[in-house]
Amino acid sequence: MAMAATLLVCSAALAADQPNVVILATGGTIAGAGADVTNSATYQAAKVPVDKLIAGIPQLNTVAAVRGEQVFQIASESLTNANLVTLAKRVAALVKQNDVDGIVITHGTDTLEETAYFLNLVVRTDKPIVVVGSMRPGTAMSADGTLNLFNAVSVAASKDARGKGVLVTMNDEINSGRDVAKMVNLRTEAFKSPWGPLGMVVEGKNYWFRLPAKRHTRHSEFDIDKIDTLPSVEIAYGAGNASDTAYRAFAANGAKAIVHAGTGNGSVSSAVVPSLQELRGKGIQIIRSSHVNAGGFVLRNAEQPDDKYDWVVAHDLNPQKARILALVALTKTQDSKELQRIFWEY
Repeated sequence: MAMAATLLVCSAALAADQPNVVILATGGTIAGAGADVTNSATYQAAKVPVDKLIAGIPQLNTVAAVRGEQVFQIASESLTNANLVTLAKRVAALVKQNDVDGIVITHGTDTLEETAYFLNLVVRTDKPIVVVGSMRPGTAMSADGTLNLFNAVSVAASKDARGKGVLVTMNDEINSGRDVAKMVNLRTEAFKSPWGPLGMVVEGKNYWFRLPAKRHTRHSEFDIDKIDTLPSVEIAYGAGNASDTAYRAFAANGAKAIVHAGTGNGSVSSAVVPSLQELRGKGIQIIRSSHVNAGGFVLRNAEQPDDKYDWVVAHDLNPQKARILALVALTKTQDSKELQRIFWEY
């Protein structure tokens, strides 16, 4: 009896010493279900609630005291700007609590990189925030969500993950939410950074290789507590035989900025340049990015005379991440030079 009592006391003390991690669920494949165990690519996303995700991994209790909240239950391609603001405000509120040591956000993979970057820009904290998803539903025989979620909780509970910005933990890698992108679909190694991962997580232990160089979270000039709405920013795709139709349509529909997803070094078709000059003259910000999959790096005044046209270059951000930074930056400034400074720093 005395030994049993001692074990109970030790267990209670261990639980009290555990870090507290909140899982915010938004839906996606990690909460998806297929009709058969052989369905790894055909399934319905956003079907499994967060309490069932947590209950399916009892080993989570070995790394943290975990509780969950269902923020949304949608496929991530349907996330709106309003959803981003709602999620970020909830994260910001939670990280202010003394009884929260880390946050995990389960998310669909289609726009996971965008949400991770948005949080990286607007949530001021050094507590770990980890965004996680899966490429296959939990019903598939090759499901990756269980280990991804366990690793995400493990990273969020780790003191050595503090101060590194918003992280994405999938396929055993720890990537910066700023850099990482979905490079391929269907395969579990879908998410990569053009500059390499920050580290690896193996059996609940983190191994770090590099640190983020750009401003983020605690050192950001942006604060979600001061942002309630986001402006309209659109992306127009550059390709052979490109026309100005999309750019003009976006402008007519109220876009405050247009991200040009250009070929190569953010190249702009000669048929499109005059229209972009005209739109800039009307006050619409023009941001040149590259849709090169493995990491487009747009050099200012190289492909186009950006200074002359008063355009902004996206640096190494892909078009969708350039849109996210423009959304946030335009809540503070309409000045193109300030926007360019922000793109260099973040």
